[in-house]
Amino acid sequence: MKTSDNNRLYWRKNLQYLAILLGIWFVTSYLCSIVFVEQLDKIQFGGYRLGFYFAQQASIWIFVELIFVYAWLMNRLDKKYSTDEEGESDSA
Repeated sequence: MKTSDNNRLYWRKNLQYLAILLGIWFVTSYLCSIVFVEQLDKIQFGGYRLGFYFAQQASIWIFVELIFVYAWLMNRLDKKYSTDEEGESDSA
């Protein structure tokens, strides 16, 4: 496979990962914390209303977890497409 085709596939997959992870972040931080807060407040979680919990804690924890998931996915993607950042910087 050509290098340009390889790069195109790599970036397409990278953008797919970004779209999915940003979609999850949007749902948890915006929809659950702001839009659906009244419906979620009817559910109790650890003694707190679920809408309040999403607004104060859950959306932040989910965002941090998404950062680690993205790093893990990108490491897998780099290995799959054989992109070695250290090797490229040494040859330049």
